[in-house]
Amino acid sequence: MANLKSQTTAAALALALTAAAAISTVSAADAKSKKVEKCYGVVKAGKNDCATATSSCAGSSTKDNQKDAWIYLPKGTCLKITGSSLSAGK
Repeated sequence: MANLKSQTTAAALALALTAAAAISTVSAADAKSKKVEKCYGVVKAGKNDCATATSSCAGSSTKDNQKDAWIYLPKGTCLKITGSSLSAGK
């Protein structure tokens, strides 16, 4: 039973690392080709991809999960994340 739990944990970790790698490798070419989407409300403070309604450049969001801060994610990923949105919140 413990071996099955270890295998499940290892598989979950591998999946999480794969997803993180996919998210971190979004390029400008992907953005232009519509392979990605802007995902609002899920960004850590200072990690947004571009300007927001309250800040002027990338990396300038002031709080975690700021509703108008966004990052690029692979298309179809954003709405799978709790608290996310495809449009800026207030």
